[in-house]
Amino acid sequence: MHTDVQSFAVAHLLRRPAACRLGGFVVGFDPATTSPYVNYATAVPGAEPTDADVADLIAAFRTRGLLPRLEFAPDAAPAVEPALRRAGFTTEAVHEYLVCTPATLTVPGAAPEPEARVRVEAPVTDEDYLAIDTALSEAFGGEWAPSPEGAARLRRTEEGGGAVRFVRAEDGSCAGGALCSAPAEGTAELAGVGTLPGHRGRGIAAAVTATLAETLFTRGARTVWLEYSGAGSRRVYERVGFRPGGTRVYLRHKG
Repeated sequence: MHTDVQSFAVAHLLRRPAACRLGGFVVGFDPATTSPYVNYATAVPGAEPTDADVADLIAAFRTRGLLPRLEFAPDAAPAVEPALRRAGFTTEAVHEYLVCTPATLTVPGAAPEPEARVRVEAPVTDEDYLAIDTALSEAFGGEWAPSPEGAARLRRTEEGGGAVRFVRAEDGSCAGGALCSAPAEGTAELAGVGTLPGHRGRGIAAAVTATLAETLFTRGARTVWLEYSGAGSRRVYERVGFRPGGTRVYLRHKG
């Protein structure tokens, strides 16, 4: 699973509008945003970068006014992390990831209450996509500002073979949602699972997660993986069929 996830990360970043290869790295630049969570690099499985390769990587970010930042599964490229740390990269986070397969998935409708009562929808209109971007921004504590550009990225995810799903609040806005990338290397990443504070505890996250995984399996993914933020979210994901898969590290340059 380590190599599957890391091979996916490479293929996924190569979808970025201004993606490039540098030594043993792939960098996924997107000129539409300066967000470090969109503009980052990953390692090619088995890469053994030189110090010069790492210096070129840092320069590629700096010349664009961006923070040099990487996300990768260290077991897939053991020589990468030491080379990055020699150049001054420090740990931003270390996350475990969980993996779901068709055999482990608890499908919507078969889940115990309250998930069975939750109606999960696919966005259709521009208003739907903006409502999802707005709700997820709030759910994640305002890490990004909701915008038409953010809504457009969600639409591109859906139209590019991935999926975006949400639960509508009583007033027609978004109560919670998430997205999943298009499959690559047999797997897909499920991310951005968020529920507004006033709607938590109703099974929205579990229902959206299960629906997205099922959708991606019908689109050819053999596995779907995600990272979790705490014990509570891990229990939600395990309840719908996600199991431990490995670890990913997030590094950023301190300079």
